Amino acid sequence: MEKRVANTPDATVDIAGLRKKSRLLVTDEFAAPPVILRVDNSIIGTLGNFSASTGKAKSKKTFNVCAIVAASLTNGTIVNYSALLPEGKRKILYADTEQSEYHCKRILKRMLHLAELPTDKQPDTLEFLSLRRFNPKMRLAIIEDAIYHTEELGLVVIDGIRDLAYDINSPAESTDLITKLMQWTDERKIHIHTVLHLNKGDDNTRGHLGTELNNKAETVLQITKDNFDKDISLVTSMFIRDIDFEPFAFRINTFGLPEPVDEYQPRQTVSQKGFDYNEVPEAKHREALETLFSEAAQVSYGSLIGKLQKSYANAGYLFGINKAKSLKQFLEYKRMIIKNDKFYRYNPDFCY
Repeated sequence: MEKRVANTPDATVDIAGLRKKSRLLVTDEFAAPPVILRVDNSIIGTLGNFSASTGKAKSKKTFNVCAIVAASLTNGTIVNYSALLPEGKRKILYADTEQSEYHCKRILKRMLHLAELPTDKQPDTLEFLSLRRFNPKMRLAIIEDAIYHTEELGLVVIDGIRDLAYDINSPAESTDLITKLMQWTDERKIHIHTVLHLNKGDDNTRGHLGTELNNKAETVLQITKDNFDKDISLVTSMFIRDIDFEPFAFRINTFGLPEPVDEYQPRQTVSQKGFDYNEVPEAKHREALETLFSEAAQVSYGSLIGKLQKSYANAGYLFGINKAKSLKQFLEYKRMIIKNDKFYRYNPDFCY
């Protein structure tokens, strides 16, 4: 007989009933989840799922989220984000975990300015929570209370999901928090958009929480500050379930509001460290890796770097030894190549 694990639910839980409720049949019919947020023709957010904005410090992640909220307030288009919240799902909940009340009010007014709504009257469709003063457990409880007691709720933004956990490197705590997001979105049929920092030294989301977020989110947007113009930020998709969208940029205008930058072309620094996410599009990665591994299903590290240089050169990208080593680390992190013992294999099912 199989041994029961220590974390089995207690005897009061009706496991058989939950199993019956969870059973899915091929004859079952389900409606596609309503799309509430797009960039061009790409689906960014649907009811019943969650997404995220991520970027390094000062990359203007909150400005980006303000545009999403403003578009949702008006069911219009703001800085390339087009929103369409259905009737009965027009309420928006915004929870900030980092800023003081003074700065939270500035964020709130920025959203209203972008939406061209009065800034001397709180809109009925928006609730703003300033949670900096509370500990992570209390912040989580307050957000959950608001989610379950706000009628006609459609969109929830959590600016600072890291502050809902005590340790972002704890697998158990991270799994519990992401499970909460999945539970809330499923039970309340809402969309949740979160904000999380990237590591300072690379393009990886922070901690185990970031890994779990990448694995479960519908879309992860990456906000990157321009190296030459501190007022411009580039928006790309780090992960997306739908078709990808063309990267776009926004700048902060003289009124302190984000506005789109037309025909933006990023300039490269003379000496670029590491491998940047935006250097090679997904299609070119696939082309180079399929070429490399067409000769052998597995490649040793000793020959991998040279083969990467050759296959990417054939795809139109010339890398030196150090850059090729950074590329190899990037490919491993994205699980585009997987290490087995002392050999590497191609993973064609990677999510870019």
